[in-house]
Amino acid sequence: MCSNGCKEFAKVKCRRRRKQAARGAVEMKVKKLQRLVPGGEGLNTDRLFLRTADYIQHLRLQVDVLQTLSKICKP
Repeated sequence: MCSNGCKEFAKVKCRRRRKQAARGAVEMKVKKLQRLVPGGEGLNTDRLFLRTADYIQHLRLQVDVLQTLSKICKP
């Protein structure tokens, strides 16, 4: 029979597995983001997030410019 200590050990082991799985999921998402953002590969996480914010602003500006041009050039 298993004492209360075995149950606690199993709980701790399960928590560790969940943390490792979550950490792996975050690392995978960071790697995907590095591939999406120009110049993102090889950056550490904090620099990657700053570069991502700049890239989003750049894309928004491009959309605004294109929308304005499409309104101006309507027949």
